[in-house]
Amino acid sequence: MKTLLKPIVAILSVAVLAQAPSPSTTPGRWSEQQANDWYQAQPWLVGANYVPASAINELEMWQAATFDPRRIDIELGWAASVGMNTMRVFLHDLLWQQDADGFKKRLLEFLAIADKHGIKTMFVLFDSVWDPHPQPGRQRPPKPGVHNSGWLQSPGAKALQDPKEASRLESYVKGVVGFLAKDARVLAWDVWNEPDNMNGSSYRAQEPANKVELVLKLLPQTFAWARSVQPQQPLTSGVWQGDWSTEEKMSETARQQIALSDVVSFHNYDKADELERRLQWLTRYRRPLLCTEYMARGNGSTFEGSLPILKKGNVAAYNWGLVVGKTQTHLPWDSWKRPYTDREPPVWFHEVFKADGSPYRPEEVVLIRKLTARGAK
Repeated sequence: MKTLLKPIVAILSVAVLAQAPSPSTTPGRWSEQQANDWYQAQPWLVGANYVPASAINELEMWQAATFDPRRIDIELGWAASVGMNTMRVFLHDLLWQQDADGFKKRLLEFLAIADKHGIKTMFVLFDSVWDPHPQPGRQRPPKPGVHNSGWLQSPGAKALQDPKEASRLESYVKGVVGFLAKDARVLAWDVWNEPDNMNGSSYRAQEPANKVELVLKLLPQTFAWARSVQPQQPLTSGVWQGDWSTEEKMSETARQQIALSDVVSFHNYDKADELERRLQWLTRYRRPLLCTEYMARGNGSTFEGSLPILKKGNVAAYNWGLVVGKTQTHLPWDSWKRPYTDREPPVWFHEVFKADGSPYRPEEVVLIRKLTARGAK
């Protein structure tokens, strides 16, 4: 039977394949067969990490006062026009605490819009990146010249350090996943984004010293909460840093992420040769591979370098950013040290489209359309 691994496995030696880990005993985790059968039923998945241009972060995207379905409809139309068929979208635990019923209505409205454009959604439940002090309500304006200056962690540092918050976080996970567990418009659940990210270039001084330990304790619980409501969609959490070539070289966080995931996801903002090397490492798991973050032009990760490799390997591809907006992720990471207030970056870091829907680089859109054949498998 044809599987997603054929394009890459063909270049691996028998010796490398022999290093594959033994079957997982994680309760409720999909078998390799289940995972690969699910992936075979999908088209080649190509999309972006999505937040509308009108939102600075997850709360502004989803809260009632700033939810912007008109803008979402327009922007997802642009995505569909180049053959994108999936989006990775971040949620936040405070949305459930603040207004669970309203949040559920907005989730359904978003899914209806995405489905109209032939787009399936991967939702991200928790995120350890950027500001560790989220607050509901009106969000601050962007810091001039700074990349992702208003993005929020979920849960925040306070909730992460308070054992009493676990029941609230459990309610959020079970509530959201349970609500959409049988919804075919939901592609997958990304349980935790970059769980061991200490935000060294931005918020490191504000992070709990034992953050990684706290998250490692909560990560398997979160997977268990999500599985307890029996979603028909797979669960994952993407590895993103370090050496994945052997189990011994991987961090404890990365080992847990892989062991708990139904499908294997990862991030790569490197040049094409490094992307190929990391894909070879991950094929030993014999599960579908989803690259849930890539494309940082200034770092050498480009559509022309990465997307053909991902297509050849039948690896799902989610670049960071769709439309330039309040997140300002067209600016480089180094803007945290030297804001781009007096100059333009030599090249946009992320994003595909300008605010009016015209492509930042027309040749990139031509390539995406060519490789997706406008959504064909």
